Amino acid sequence: MPVMVMDTLTTTDPTELRSLHERDLLRLMAWLSPSFPVGAFSYSHGLEYAVEAGRVTDKDMLLHWASAILSQGSGRVDAALFRATHEAVLARDEALLVWALERGDAMRATRELGVEAAGQGRAFLDMVSGPWPAPAYDWLRGIAKASERPVVYPVAVATAAAAYDIPERAALTAYLHAFGANLISAGVRLIPLGQSDGLRTMAALEPVVQRAVAAVMICPREDIGSGTVMADWASARHETQYTRLFRS
Repeated sequence: MPVMVMDTLTTTDPTELRSLHERDLLRLMAWLSPSFPVGAFSYSHGLEYAVEAGRVTDKDMLLHWASAILSQGSGRVDAALFRATHEAVLARDEALLVWALERGDAMRATRELGVEAAGQGRAFLDMVSGPWPAPAYDWLRGIAKASERPVVYPVAVATAAAAYDIPERAALTAYLHAFGANLISAGVRLIPLGQSDGLRTMAALEPVVQRAVAAVMICPREDIGSGTVMADWASARHETQYTRLFRS
């Protein structure tokens, strides 16, 4: 099955990129590693039902599914939230952070996707605060409490990246790469696929991540949204799936 994505943007303009310090790279690798305890391994983002329903049965279909989510679905929403949060933390813009918190809470198509986003966000914020402390975390928690909104995962990670002055584009690229890697990991276990097919799929996802990042960097903030009806349908059906390995 061919991979279809809505955008075809790429960039090689070096003026759009900042040099990434080794310390920044180490932090991104630590925070977005599968070993970072946010429970990412327990979420499939609706993929478990898609596999059971015969919608995803091989590596090509897995690539298509993951690509759509990153470029048109929750990945697109997360990227917009990430950018807004990063900017808000650097500028201490409370109104913009409230904007990100409100949309991070509201723009989840199903209950399980909301649980996934809020659960990982809470876990990330709790776990990053000890080894990598920053005043921005308390600022975020205070605003989230006042607005009665959960801190979803992209908002939590973007806050940490901004607090440590990690370049926005590099941090967002790492975030979306980790999102895609988790989808591929779930697919390897569910379909199932061999590790070689999983790695080939991960490699093929690289340009999709690049295009998704390039698109959101020029997209107006008000254009936030998603269009992956089948992924949302699979997530909704997963809530009543008879046997489940994953929480979403």
